[in-house]
Amino acid sequence: MRAAERTSSSPTRSTATAVTAPSRKLPLLALLALATAVFITSLTETLPAGLLPAMSGDLGVSESATGQTVTVYAIGTFLTAIPLTAATAGWRRKRLLLTSMAGFAVANTVTALSSDYALTMAARAVAGVAAGLAWALLVGYARHMAPARLEGKAIAIAMAGIPVALSLGVPAGTFLGKALGWRVAFLAMTALTVAVLGWIAATVPDYAGRERGARVPMPRVLKVPGVTPALFVTTVFVLAHTILYAYIATFLDHLGMGGSADLVLLVFGIASLLGIWCVGAHIHRRLRALTLASTLLVAAAAAGFALFSGSPALVYVAAALWGLGWGGVPTLLQTAVGQAGGASADAAQALLVTLWNVAMAAGGVVGGLLLDGLGHRSLPWSVLLLLVPVFAVVVGARVHGFPAQRADGAV
Repeated sequence: MRAAERTSSSPTRSTATAVTAPSRKLPLLALLALATAVFITSLTETLPAGLLPAMSGDLGVSESATGQTVTVYAIGTFLTAIPLTAATAGWRRKRLLLTSMAGFAVANTVTALSSDYALTMAARAVAGVAAGLAWALLVGYARHMAPARLEGKAIAIAMAGIPVALSLGVPAGTFLGKALGWRVAFLAMTALTVAVLGWIAATVPDYAGRERGARVPMPRVLKVPGVTPALFVTTVFVLAHTILYAYIATFLDHLGMGGSADLVLLVFGIASLLGIWCVGAHIHRRLRALTLASTLLVAAAAAGFALFSGSPALVYVAAALWGLGWGGVPTLLQTAVGQAGGASADAAQALLVTLWNVAMAAGGVVGGLLLDGLGHRSLPWSVLLLLVPVFAVVVGARVHGFPAQRADGAV
């Protein structure tokens, strides 16, 4: 077996640089392929939200039952991310990435052609499984393809697919579904996935998987210094964000701005792109400071929604602060977990994917309970309350997790 084939799936920086390219530039085409893959995973999860009436009519079930297509996707992801990541640890990385993306092509095609509710739910579960594999892989891939000083920028480029999917992809998919039918929207996702498969095959480098003896059991990963604080921050931050995001249309409707929900989300999305650009430019030296700043920005947005909801102009300002703060959070958290995990980065990423989806599912449930029990004004206040321990843990994890100084001396 060649030395390159014995390399772990989380190679050392020198190995990764040697495998990818001796140049010190970012492989932009390959990173954009990963960004498009991230876009596909994010949009596949949320696309049914804008197509529920038409889907429920064709499938012969209620809209609430059709809405569970989003839930079963998340369940498929968090139930399988850890065991599948462990089971496929020895696979070549490019083969695994292509396999996971092919899963999206199959799942979206079946969803588009199915007229049976049970079959549709099975296809959505398969898409969630594919997402679990992809998410545990994509961040590490972006890091490995970049020189050390550009790791953060590489991850930011790859993660740009998330805000683009939320701010532009969902509205575009909804428009396409209304104009040509919801099945066309899912078939369009299949076509994009097939194109990305070719793009990945042509531009993304390959890496070896782990040898069996080099694999780290998942429970042991939690004992690695910094991993637990980073995962705690991930879980609570995503929970806080989802509580408000999942019900933002309802919240705005209670403010008399229901007809402006698309514009508010557009402001959020544009600000998210700015946020992820700022994070990409400075994350290598400012991971800790940027995480604290993002927490404060989202907290300020929540305070704006809570205190100044009577002013439409200030609601838009709050949406902009929210997007600016949240846009770079996926990059920050996945970078923190990956750096803390070190040689166990892939396993740590699988834990992050699992907890991220648990937090999203819990956010929907908790937000609904708050909305029914305490009213719409409780949503932003709950975000503020949850961000207090997030801020405290980031402040406290200054040695491991969110270090004040990187191992290479950057601060």
